[in-house]
Amino acid sequence: MSSSWPIRWSDLTQGIGCEMCGSDRPDVDTYGVRIFRSSNVDAVLQRANIQRGYTVVIWRGRHITEPFELDYSESSEYWGAVMRVAETLMNYYKPLKMNYETLGNSVPHLHTHLIPRYVVDPAPGRPFPLRPQDDSEAPIPEDELWDQARALRAAM
Repeated sequence: MSSSWPIRWSDLTQGIGCEMCGSDRPDVDTYGVRIFRSSNVDAVLQRANIQRGYTVVIWRGRHITEPFELDYSESSEYWGAVMRVAETLMNYYKPLKMNYETLGNSVPHLHTHLIPRYVVDPAPGRPFPLRPQDDSEAPIPEDELWDQARALRAAM
């Protein structure tokens, strides 16, 4: 099996052509529904039916690849938002555990995957088998997605 880093990796790490930097921060997009927004952070409840409550928290300030590139106030805003969203997901979905994945291997822009883990789980006791989305994932029914998004927004 042959693999390689994404095409234009060097450009992407500098923010050139970065889809997360280029976003106009809509409330709804092909990935999901925004449930949280601050001046530099969004949290998007994912549309793909990968795991109930799967949410991505995205840094929307200047282009950042690694968390250590944030200054103190940016770091406080970002990680504070990650914790606030994670706590809200825990209280709403009642999982056994929350996983936090800050990877950036396919999209080198600071973002954290929040993945609730349940009794019925694809990999109990191990990392969640998360793969880059390729549009083949079944979506959460639209009414369920919106019901969850509204409840999570209200809880925050």
